[in-house]
Amino acid sequence: MSVTTAGSALDRLRALGLELPTLADSPYYVDHRAVGSSIHIAGQLPYKDGVLLGQGIVGRDVGLETAREHARHAALNCLAAAVQAVGDLDRVRIVQMLVFVASTPDFGLQSRVANAASELLIEVLGENGRHARTAIGVAGLPANTPVEIQMICTAV
Repeated sequence: MSVTTAGSALDRLRALGLELPTLADSPYYVDHRAVGSSIHIAGQLPYKDGVLLGQGIVGRDVGLETAREHARHAALNCLAAAVQAVGDLDRVRIVQMLVFVASTPDFGLQSRVANAASELLIEVLGENGRHARTAIGVAGLPANTPVEIQMICTAV
Protein backbone atom coordinates (compact mmCIF):
# COMPACT_ATOMS: atom_id res chain seq x y z
CA MET A 1 0.00 0.00 0.00
CA SER A 2 1.37 3.38 -0.96
CA VAL A 3 1.11 6.33 1.38
CA THR A 4 -0.24 9.41 -0.38
CA THR A 5 0.41 12.97 0.71
CA ALA A 6 -1.38 14.87 -2.07
CA GLY A 7 -3.87 17.45 -0.79
CA SER A 8 -5.25 17.71 2.70
CA ALA A 9 -6.53 14.77 4.71
CA LEU A 10 -10.06 16.12 4.24
CA ASP A 11 -9.50 16.24 0.46
CA ARG A 12 -8.31 12.61 0.50
CA LEU A 13 -11.33 11.60 2.60
CA ARG A 14 -13.69 13.29 0.16
CA ALA A 15 -11.89 11.70 -2.81
CA LEU A 16 -12.88 8.34 -1.26
CA GLY A 17 -16.50 9.52 -1.29
CA LEU A 18 -16.57 9.85 2.50
CA GLU A 19 -17.44 12.59 4.98
CA LEU A 20 -16.73 12.78 8.68
CA PRO A 21 -19.93 11.81 10.49
CA THR A 22 -21.52 13.65 13.39
CA LEU A 23 -21.28 11.47 16.48
CA ALA A 24 -24.27 11.07 18.78
CA ASP A 25 -23.82 12.29 22.35
CA SER A 26 -24.09 9.81 25.20
CA PRO A 27 -25.02 10.60 28.78
CA TYR A 28 -22.69 7.78 29.91
CA TYR A 29 -19.35 8.44 28.22
CA VAL A 30 -17.44 10.90 26.05
CA ASP A 31 -16.14 10.08 22.58
CA HIS A 32 -12.62 11.22 23.49
CA ARG A 33 -10.51 12.16 26.48
CA ALA A 34 -7.11 13.85 26.41
CA VAL A 35 -4.49 12.67 28.90
CA GLY A 36 -1.31 14.67 28.46
CA SER A 37 -0.54 14.63 24.74
CA SER A 38 -2.52 11.41 24.15
CA ILE A 39 -6.12 11.42 23.03
CA HIS A 40 -8.07 8.29 23.89
CA ILE A 41 -10.95 7.59 21.51
CA ALA A 42 -13.86 5.62 22.97
CA GLY A 43 -14.82 2.41 21.21
CA GLN A 44 -16.75 3.27 18.06
CA LEU A 45 -19.28 1.06 16.34
CA PRO A 46 -20.04 1.02 12.60
CA TYR A 47 -22.85 3.57 12.64
CA LYS A 48 -23.63 5.42 9.43
CA ASP A 49 -26.13 8.28 9.55
CA GLY A 50 -27.22 7.11 13.01
CA VAL A 51 -27.96 3.55 11.88
CA LEU A 52 -25.90 0.51 12.90
CA LEU A 53 -24.75 -1.08 9.62
CA GLY A 54 -25.30 -4.63 10.77
CA GLN A 55 -25.38 -7.18 13.52
CA GLY A 56 -24.11 -10.68 14.05
CA ILE A 57 -21.03 -12.81 14.45
CA VAL A 58 -18.33 -12.77 11.78
CA GLY A 59 -17.79 -16.24 10.35
CA ARG A 60 -21.38 -17.22 11.07
CA ASP A 61 -23.83 -14.37 10.29
CA VAL A 62 -21.46 -11.83 8.72
CA GLY A 63 -18.99 -12.41 5.90
CA LEU A 64 -15.42 -11.14 5.75
CA GLU A 65 -16.05 -8.34 3.22
CA THR A 66 -19.06 -7.06 5.16
CA ALA A 67 -17.02 -7.08 8.38
CA ARG A 68 -14.25 -5.15 6.60
CA GLU A 69 -16.78 -2.49 5.54
CA HIS A 70 -18.01 -2.26 9.14
CA ALA A 71 -14.41 -1.77 10.27
CA ARG A 72 -13.97 1.10 7.80
CA HIS A 73 -17.07 2.84 9.14
CA ALA A 74 -16.02 2.34 12.76
CA ALA A 75 -12.60 3.83 11.90
CA LEU A 76 -14.33 6.77 10.20
CA ASN A 77 -16.28 7.36 13.41
CA CYS A 78 -12.99 7.26 15.35
CA LEU A 79 -11.60 9.92 13.02
CA ALA A 80 -14.65 12.08 13.71
CA ALA A 81 -13.97 11.79 17.46
CA ALA A 82 -10.30 12.62 16.90
CA VAL A 83 -11.25 15.75 14.96
CA GLN A 84 -13.53 16.78 17.85
CA ALA A 85 -10.45 16.56 20.07
CA VAL A 86 -7.84 18.29 17.89
CA GLY A 87 -9.96 20.47 15.61
CA ASP A 88 -8.52 19.50 12.20
CA LEU A 89 -8.08 16.17 10.42
CA ASP A 90 -4.59 17.18 9.27
CA ARG A 91 -3.53 17.39 12.94
CA VAL A 92 -4.52 13.78 13.77
CA ARG A 93 -1.81 11.11 14.18
CA ILE A 94 -2.95 7.61 15.07
CA VAL A 95 -0.76 5.96 17.69
CA GLN A 96 -2.60 2.71 18.41
CA MET A 97 -5.75 1.00 17.23
CA LEU A 98 -7.59 -1.86 18.90
CA VAL A 99 -10.03 -3.72 16.65
CA PHE A 100 -12.55 -6.00 18.31
CA VAL A 101 -14.23 -8.51 16.01
CA ALA A 102 -17.20 -10.54 17.27
CA SER A 103 -16.37 -13.81 15.58
CA THR A 104 -16.66 -17.55 15.78
CA PRO A 105 -13.83 -19.29 17.64
CA ASP A 106 -12.47 -20.75 14.38
CA PHE A 107 -12.69 -17.53 12.28
CA GLY A 108 -9.03 -16.55 12.62
CA LEU A 109 -9.11 -13.64 10.13
CA GLN A 110 -9.55 -10.77 12.58
CA SER A 111 -6.41 -9.11 11.19
CA ARG A 112 -7.95 -9.04 7.69
CA VAL A 113 -11.00 -7.28 9.12
CA ALA A 114 -8.71 -4.81 10.90
CA ASN A 115 -6.69 -4.23 7.71
CA ALA A 116 -9.67 -2.43 6.16
CA ALA A 117 -9.62 0.14 8.98
CA SER A 118 -5.83 0.48 8.78
CA GLU A 119 -6.02 0.99 5.01
CA LEU A 120 -8.58 3.78 5.43
CA LEU A 121 -6.46 5.56 8.04
CA ILE A 122 -3.38 5.44 5.82
CA GLU A 123 -5.32 6.53 2.72
CA VAL A 124 -6.70 9.56 4.57
CA LEU A 125 -3.87 10.53 6.93
CA GLY A 126 -0.82 9.27 5.06
CA GLU A 127 2.10 8.54 7.37
CA ASN A 128 0.10 9.96 10.32
CA GLY A 129 -2.37 7.11 9.80
CA ARG A 130 0.23 4.36 10.35
CA HIS A 131 -0.17 2.89 13.82
CA ALA A 132 0.47 0.07 16.24
CA ARG A 133 -2.48 -2.32 16.16
CA THR A 134 -4.14 -5.25 17.84
CA ALA A 135 -6.99 -7.26 16.32
CA ILE A 136 -8.94 -9.31 18.84
CA GLY A 137 -11.67 -11.90 18.36
CA VAL A 138 -14.40 -11.66 21.00
CA ALA A 139 -17.61 -13.53 21.78
CA GLY A 140 -19.86 -10.48 21.49
CA LEU A 141 -19.95 -6.67 21.29
CA PRO A 142 -22.46 -3.93 22.21
CA ALA A 143 -25.68 -3.87 20.15
CA ASN A 144 -24.58 -7.23 18.66
CA THR A 145 -22.31 -5.35 16.24
CA PRO A 146 -19.62 -7.34 14.43
CA VAL A 147 -16.86 -4.72 14.93
CA GLU A 148 -15.80 -2.10 17.47
CA ILE A 149 -12.69 0.07 17.23
CA GLN A 150 -10.87 1.99 19.94
CA MET A 151 -7.91 4.31 19.27
CA ILE A 152 -5.22 6.36 20.86
CA CYS A 153 -4.02 9.32 18.86
CA THR A 154 -2.14 12.57 19.30
CA ALA A 155 -2.20 16.00 17.71
CA VAL A 156 0.62 16.99 15.35
